[in-house]
Amino acid sequence: MRRKAPTTLFLVFLCLLFTVFCSLLLSRNAISLSELRFHPQNINARPKDPDYSLNHVIAEDSINHLTHRTRHVSSIQGASVSVDSVSVLLPDWQVLVLVSPVAAQLISPAHSGESFYCLFPNKETSAANFSGVLPFTNATAFKCILPEGNRRHKPFRQPVLTRSPEKESAVISPAPVMPRWDFLVYESLSTETDVILFAKGVNNRQGINRPPEELSCVFRNEAKNTTVKTPVTVSMQEVFRCQHPDSTAAAEKVKVSLEIKREKQVIPSVAYYINPPRTEATTQRPKSKICATTMVYNVGKYLREWVMYYSKIGVDKFFLYDNESNDNLESIIKELNQEDDNYNIERILWIWPKTQEAGFSHSAVYGKDSCTWMMYVDVDEFIYSPSWLQNNSTQPSKNLLPSLLPSPSNQPIGQVSIKCNDFGPSEQRKHPAEGVIQGYNCRRRVEQRHKSIVRLDAVDDSLVNVIHHFGLNKTSGYGWKYLPMEVAAVNHYKYQAWPEFMTKFRRRVSAFVADWTTAVNPNSKDRTPGLGFEAIKPQRWEKMFCQVKDERLKVLTQRWFGFQTPEGLKLAWQT
Repeated sequence: MRRKAPTTLFLVFLCLLFTVFCSLLLSRNAISLSELRFHPQNINARPKDPDYSLNHVIAEDSINHLTHRTRHVSSIQGASVSVDSVSVLLPDWQVLVLVSPVAAQLISPAHSGESFYCLFPNKETSAANFSGVLPFTNATAFKCILPEGNRRHKPFRQPVLTRSPEKESAVISPAPVMPRWDFLVYESLSTETDVILFAKGVNNRQGINRPPEELSCVFRNEAKNTTVKTPVTVSMQEVFRCQHPDSTAAAEKVKVSLEIKREKQVIPSVAYYINPPRTEATTQRPKSKICATTMVYNVGKYLREWVMYYSKIGVDKFFLYDNESNDNLESIIKELNQEDDNYNIERILWIWPKTQEAGFSHSAVYGKDSCTWMMYVDVDEFIYSPSWLQNNSTQPSKNLLPSLLPSPSNQPIGQVSIKCNDFGPSEQRKHPAEGVIQGYNCRRRVEQRHKSIVRLDAVDDSLVNVIHHFGLNKTSGYGWKYLPMEVAAVNHYKYQAWPEFMTKFRRRVSAFVADWTTAVNPNSKDRTPGLGFEAIKPQRWEKMFCQVKDERLKVLTQRWFGFQTPEGLKLAWQT
């Protein structure tokens, strides 16, 4: 028995040590678990998806608290004052940081050449890249990547914007919750009669829309600490229209959002109320006959050809909704505008992902005061009439495109749609230096889809569109006209050389069309026949989609824009 005493004591000691170790381990796990499951005050969960709500929905009784707090959502460390900014979690773990105009004056990111970083909880960092200045709020935008460590902790917390992350002692604690992109009011626009909001997450499916009476617009005056609500009159896709608040001083900063009345929930917002335009300012300017709107990303190499062609046949003004290009597009636009006053190109920084329908709805209102008709085509799409070949003129006329529009009749026409011919790679292996019209000359036999020119005062108040055409106001009496292919066609240079085509896999811009890499709807017309869900070049790509050789527009543009050089024929857009 004497020999067993030391053994017994040793076993007791081991048990005590094991108990202490387990207690410490459980305590540590409990802390981590509480961080993962922490529901911050005033954030309500959606009942069927607990993870979804942590970064989405704000209770109605928290409007005052939220607005006060988001005024200092992200601080720019190193500045002498606190900074008015907000962050949003975008797809692909990108974080959008918006800095207010006043705060942006302290850092001058476009000119300083300094590097900025997003500093997250746990002191993880990522580079913050300057994206540009938003045109309607003048907010300065940065983008960074949410680090791996912060992705494991929900709710996701907003970062601090800093010049020197290694010098910072700590992140603001507790960091405010970061709203997610798929449930957000992201843009606002005012007309003389109402306010238009653009929001994600309310109407998620094409054709299924929440009734407007279930919603309210919420106007939060941050200076006066007051809130005004007005009824929503239109709820369609990502567009919501409501009445102006009774009185709002022009100089005051008023955040605007949507409330889902039944749930008493206010959607997170980065949008601000814009005072309506003055009537006298909009009626004195003469309207252009035809303008053009398109949404673009890295189209610099195509833009000169597209603008020069359409400008010469009747387009007076171009609105480019830029989905954050990084190919020096802004400089190319500046060069074109300086080169010829007739080009009149306006670039609108539109950083919001998968919002093509909303961008087109925005343009239908934004361009209404300066344009009568709006043409919606991409930069690889060119409208022409086969009858133009019969005219032997060596110069195009600005009357050509207007000639396709209807003349006054008993039933006014509000929209003209033109069918598309889709061209294939035409054995090209890289972007043709002479441009797409000259480089691609072989197409599919059967026409595909259509594109439209819309009379803006005929567009329905809902601004509903499916990219290819708009809904028309039923009470206005406007009709819709399709042009036969022998009258007009759209040459769509869709399937280009593989290095150009594979860039489409970045992301589809439509809100209601699956991305190329999303394995759904394999037989959709939005898919490419013979191509899967990955950017893998099919065999014989250069010879695909070639059933009819069609050089009509190629011949026409050689006549209009070609000139001889010692090296051979050149086109006006070749530089």
